Amino acid sequence: MTSAATTHDDHHDHGPETGWMRWVTTTNHKDIGTMYLVFALAMLFVGGCMILAVRAELFEPGLQFVDPGFFNSMTTMHALVMVFGAVMPAYAGLANWMIPMMIGAPDMALPRMNNMSFWVLVFAVLLLASTLFMEGGAPAAGWTLYPPLVLQSGDNLPFAVFSVHLLGISSILASINIIVTVLNMRAPGMTLMKMPLFCWTWLITAFLLIAVLPVFAAAVTMLLTDAHFGTSFFDAAGGGDPVLYQHLFWFFGHPEVYIIILPAFGVISTIVPTFSRKRLFGYSSMVYATGSIAFLSLIVWAHHQFTVGMPLAGELYFMYATMLIAVPTGVKVFNWTATMWRGSLSFETPMLFSVGFIILFTLGGFTGLMLATAPADFQYHDSYFVVAHFHYTLVVGGTFPVFAAVYYWLPKWTGHLYDEKLGQLHFWLTAIAFNITFMPQHFLGLAGMPRRIPDYAIQFADFNMISSIGAFILGFSQLIFAYVVYQAIKGGEKASAEVWENASKMGLEWTVPSPAPYHTFTRAPEIE
Repeated sequence: MTSAATTHDDHHDHGPETGWMRWVTTTNHKDIGTMYLVFALAMLFVGGCMILAVRAELFEPGLQFVDPGFFNSMTTMHALVMVFGAVMPAYAGLANWMIPMMIGAPDMALPRMNNMSFWVLVFAVLLLASTLFMEGGAPAAGWTLYPPLVLQSGDNLPFAVFSVHLLGISSILASINIIVTVLNMRAPGMTLMKMPLFCWTWLITAFLLIAVLPVFAAAVTMLLTDAHFGTSFFDAAGGGDPVLYQHLFWFFGHPEVYIIILPAFGVISTIVPTFSRKRLFGYSSMVYATGSIAFLSLIVWAHHQFTVGMPLAGELYFMYATMLIAVPTGVKVFNWTATMWRGSLSFETPMLFSVGFIILFTLGGFTGLMLATAPADFQYHDSYFVVAHFHYTLVVGGTFPVFAAVYYWLPKWTGHLYDEKLGQLHFWLTAIAFNITFMPQHFLGLAGMPRRIPDYAIQFADFNMISSIGAFILGFSQLIFAYVVYQAIKGGEKASAEVWENASKMGLEWTVPSPAPYHTFTRAPEIE
């Protein structure tokens, strides 16, 4: 393994390029991982600004700042940018950086394809953003792009559809690369069941992506032909069915939330043992739970559609299958808690974000069980309760583990320590502001406030005001994170071999907190 302080100077695979061309043409997994992470951070702020426009509008009743069409464009674009532009690329960046190191490989298996998958992503997101500047604005049908509403969105639909295709191509290329790397390039002695859990979660996630993305691509292509080529897949007047689109979309859309959450589980399973100074409790059960979650995620999609008028037997099946996912997820939460139990705990920033994740994600799981109950879901459906639920799972599940991972590995990536006080300030501001933003939305939803509506009745005013204030604090808190990362890259105190005190004495190297072959523990992590 090369020195962590020299992440790219001594690699042979750059060729003679220098300056910006080196970044464009690089095939080095560390460079590509860095580009993914920087791009994800930029998109976090872009998507955040979009939703702040929405929250400013919702600060009080009435129409203040934006017209309803633009409001709906912002909710749509916010979701698409956050999911496909921020969270998924962030985990792809972590995978690029860490998987080769964790399994003892010199690089990813398919380095040129790795470069291509990143640049396809950049052009896809730019293409999606370009719809904002077209006549009629960006699609305003929600991130789900449901017909018949989306078919009225005008000339921007083909661009949005092509963007989704490119995003899918990027993800599938990255997934193939991860699968080939993990299956073919492990160091001698590292069997699959000795592999760090982060590698396991990404291996399973990659298979999930390849399984569901083509279905989404097919669905949006059918939308395109309905809009411009006279077909009637989803047009009831021509014999089609708009609910068919919902089935196709959610067959992708439900596993998608697990595609985001499984690598997060891998990160948490890496960090919690380090700061508990203990081995991860129940390694093999964690692997099997991850596989179970992935399998179950493929057969529960219609719980998003309880209100479409499906047969009672269908509602019961999807209700029980959805509740079943609570079992392997509960196994994971139990194992993380058992890992911390009677451990020698310390609460540096990565551990704070990890514990915050476990608590808040579990809360999101409980509201998920409420939504899984079909009769109750008739009341909750399309209300702010649903918005609150998926932000407790997806925002906490998507961003907290990424923040934890960046703080955890930043000394390894840069050779410098980050500012611990600022890191902790970032955590507390983020966690408190997150709850101020999304906790009131549960009560708004239970009181009957529908989502994606720019105006609302006066009785919802107080909770919306609290929620909007929280959203602005949450958004601006992330500037601290950007500054901390910038500071660590620029310089600062040098990281020693034992960044986390006593960690390597316990045999808990940064990259290998789960069972691993004998030779990985012969020396401390190399940092010069």
